[in-house]
Amino acid sequence: MQLIDTHVHINFDSFQPDLDAVATRWRSAGVVRLVHSCVEPSEFPVIRSLADRFPELFFAVGLHPLDVEEKWTAISAHEILRLAQSDRRVVAIGETGLDFFKANNVEQQQLAFESQLKIAQQLNLPVIIHCRDAAEPMAVLLKNFWSQHGSVKGVMHCWGGTPEETQWFLDLGLWISFSGTVTFPKATQIHQSAQMVPSDRLLIETDCPFLAPVPQRGKRNEPAYVQHVAAQVAQLRDVSLEALAAQTTQNACRLFGLPIPDLAIAAS
Repeated sequence: MQLIDTHVHINFDSFQPDLDAVATRWRSAGVVRLVHSCVEPSEFPVIRSLADRFPELFFAVGLHPLDVEEKWTAISAHEILRLAQSDRRVVAIGETGLDFFKANNVEQQQLAFESQLKIAQQLNLPVIIHCRDAAEPMAVLLKNFWSQHGSVKGVMHCWGGTPEETQWFLDLGLWISFSGTVTFPKATQIHQSAQMVPSDRLLIETDCPFLAPVPQRGKRNEPAYVQHVAAQVAQLRDVSLEALAAQTTQNACRLFGLPIPDLAIAAS
């Protein structure tokens, strides 16, 4: 069985003491590809060095909406574009998006997000979208962008919206990715969303080190735990874990242009 964790942050300090052991565990769990998200462009050298160290790791470059107020400047878009073109292992722009849970700089976030959408479109790369307490303005912004500039491929990552909101983004052609929150017993709306996403636009992730799934809840999250996300989504959709793993692996390879994993990797 092969799994792809489509959203990790293993550059964070909490992983540094035992990262080799973390990698051993993700490989033992069948994780054959990882997509490393980027919170800000200054992370790029460290993330690239991790990809040198772990050949199954591919990565993105972008600026998180909660960092826009302090770190979005007149040259940010140029820097993201330059970095995205500098390494063939860059498979996405992001994470970017809107977060009105912890910030209210609406116009600034929208400007930075639209700029990164244009970069993704220019490079024909998908965008990794962060959306918290912002589903309706996000949908409006994307509809307007699609109308004015054309659509962009992308994924609503760590999705926690209602089924109605989920449908908005499916109608825009986006993929939906579920994290450890889908394993939380009271996350009824996320469970319903996980049941309704078409099979060919479904992804799984950990968003590690955050949001560890049941039965690891409360611990540091890590890529090996994506197996628990996969198991829960499979149960919700009434399919086998093997079928869910195969489908989401195929989907991740298609969206991010990842090399198809060799079956021997997962068996080793």
